[in-house]
Amino acid sequence: MSVLIIVFLTAVVALFSGVFEQGKFARYIGILGLIIALYVSFMPECSFFDHYKHMYEYSANTALFTKISIVTTLLLFFLGGFAFSNHRSHQSELYALMLFALCGGIVLFGYQNLVTMFLGVEILSIPLYVMAGANKTDLRSNEASIKYFLMGAFATGFLLFGIAFIYGSAGSFDLYKIHDFGVANATNVMFILGVLLILCALAFKVALAPFHMWSPDVYTGSPSLITAFMASVVKISGFFALFRLMTIGFAGVTHEWINVLGVFLIITLLLANVMGLAQTNAKRMLAYSSVSHAGYIGLVFFGMTSLSTYNLAFYLFAYSLSTVGVFMCLIWVEKLKRETSYGAFKGLAKTEPLLATAAAISMLSMAGVPLTAGFMGKFALFSQAMNGAAFLVLVAVLGSALSIAYYLRLIVAMFFFKESTFKSSEKVTLTYNIIAVVVIATIIILGIFPDLFARVFGL
Repeated sequence: MSVLIIVFLTAVVALFSGVFEQGKFARYIGILGLIIALYVSFMPECSFFDHYKHMYEYSANTALFTKISIVTTLLLFFLGGFAFSNHRSHQSELYALMLFALCGGIVLFGYQNLVTMFLGVEILSIPLYVMAGANKTDLRSNEASIKYFLMGAFATGFLLFGIAFIYGSAGSFDLYKIHDFGVANATNVMFILGVLLILCALAFKVALAPFHMWSPDVYTGSPSLITAFMASVVKISGFFALFRLMTIGFAGVTHEWINVLGVFLIITLLLANVMGLAQTNAKRMLAYSSVSHAGYIGLVFFGMTSLSTYNLAFYLFAYSLSTVGVFMCLIWVEKLKRETSYGAFKGLAKTEPLLATAAAISMLSMAGVPLTAGFMGKFALFSQAMNGAAFLVLVAVLGSALSIAYYLRLIVAMFFFKESTFKSSEKVTLTYNIIAVVVIATIIILGIFPDLFARVFGL
């Protein structure tokens, strides 16, 4: 809980820094606070917070996913100076909202009962509704905000209705008491209905089909840095919340929800990858890519072993790192060209080879090409799922094959055009080049030495 308090206080200070110099210090305050929070996350939890263990527990798994989220958010903050250059008047609010959303994610990593989970989901979601509409003069951004808010409110209704059914049948919000009730009353209709309603609500949060309808429009309309945050940190938070709930609270009725989840995954893997092939806009393509990755991540629920949590963490980190690499390139191109169609990227490698290489390697990692972190992540999840859902793995492999096609379209645009459409005077900042090197090196190193992930994150 120490990390949560530090991130929250950093958000408050960043917010009020907007009083001075139009908030230009907010990013630096956020970076400093996140570095401190990351350092504290490696320390043992203070015994004072043992009083709150029935609500929130900072376990080893909580610490692992907290570290991953903080590292990803830190990388995005480094990109913020250029990305938010047209938000000078309210950039402090945007950085503060990102940190408040991260607080919600940290709550979801260690919740012990359904009330804490609900608070985490809402603390995570409400800042996102605001950030999606940050481009106030852009109608697509306005549409993204209102669509995300309305669909999010609809999902919250499902979540609360499901929690009401669970409490009405089990008589408790505590995950372990709910688990005990599920084991003893595996055929209780009200309890099972509550489980399915909550599953649908959280499927919306992680953009699993058929609850992904909001995702393409919201991702396309939101500022690109916020889209990257949604596709990485929000997905990490949402998936671990779902994993924690299903493997602890609802483990006693696994046979009732596992097949429903399997259907969601099949629809997600096929629909998202087919729709990704049909896109002509890189940002919208990445939105469907994000939906498809929700399908791959969902395989962690099948054939579970003692390494399932680690496999989930590794895949989410590899995917988030790749997301940062691709969106870093997209942010720069969008600023210069005012669009994100495939044509806008033509010849990028001629003027900015490092940026284009980072984006290309990130997309190859997303596709699961060997010697990348994404390949090792997919290999671990697919190998695990083969023990309980070989057909789902077959669908996932097919989806991965389809995804290579739409990733290659963007890579071809960047590398295989003789003339660059970018002016030689338009040079990317030093910060972006450094982050590009970090992303490239980390993806390749983890693809060759995946065990380093456990060592670096203190496992």
